[in-house]
Formats: sequence, structure tokens, C-alpha cells
Amino acid sequence: MVSKKDQELIEAARAAIKGRYRDEWQEVGAALRTRDGKIVTGVNIDAYLGRMAVCAEAVAIGRLITEVGDAGIDTIVAVRHPKPTEKNREVAVVSPCGSCRELIHDYAPKARVIVPNGKTPTAVSIGELLPNKYSREPSR
Repeated sequence: MVSKKDQELIEAARAAIKGRYRDEWQEVGAALRTRDGKIVTGVNIDAYLGRMAVCAEAVAIGRLITEVGDAGIDTIVAVRHPKPTEKNREVAVVSPCGSCRELIHDYAPKARVIVPNGKTPTAVSIGELLPNKYSREPSR
């Protein structure tokens, strides 16, 4: 179950991608809430070379760093816009990919992440999505 504030964050991510959706180019939107309550959004940047693509979560984190500074991430969510040919037209919550899980954990090891859970999204810690994360420092 998500809170009213979490639902507002989901709606911010939906608004970001609905306003910038381009089939095959921009399909995912993300929104994050800082620890002091600011909301920052981003959309994915696709490319002909797949490895050049940048996920929406990474764009939102980059905007956070450049526009707000080190405000810390409380909660983050990503949503996917359906393609025009898909029957289900709902912009739905999606889980972050493995690279985004690493990035979120690097910048906010205590962040909450809103993920799909059937018809009702739920919030989990980034640690739950990325157990035993790699660290440059030896374990203590």
C-alpha cells in the first residue's frame, strides 16, 4: 500500500512522461521526493545504440544533483507509458532496472522505491531490491 504522498509522486512521474512521450524514444518517466519534500522528475533518453540510453531514474537523479543539490532521496518511482498499439493504456509503475537499483543505492542507501505489486503499488527499501550490494570498502 502506498501513502497519499507516494500517490502524488506516482502522479508526478505520470505527468512527466505523458507530457514528453514519444513512441520508441521516451517511454518511462520517474519522480523522486527529496528528504525535504521537493519533487524532481525525469524521462528516459533513448538512443539508436541501446547502451547509450539513459534511464528516467538516472535523469531525475542528475536533475536533483544539478538543480537542487545534495538534498537526499526519500522516495523514487518510475512509470512506463504504453505503446499506441497496446490494449492496456494505463501508465503503470515499473521496477527499476539493475543499473538504476545500483545508482539509487549509491546516492541514497536508505531510499524507498515504489514498485508494482499487482494492481496496487507498494513501497520497499532500496536494500530490499538490492541485497548484498557491492561496496569498495571491505565488510566490517
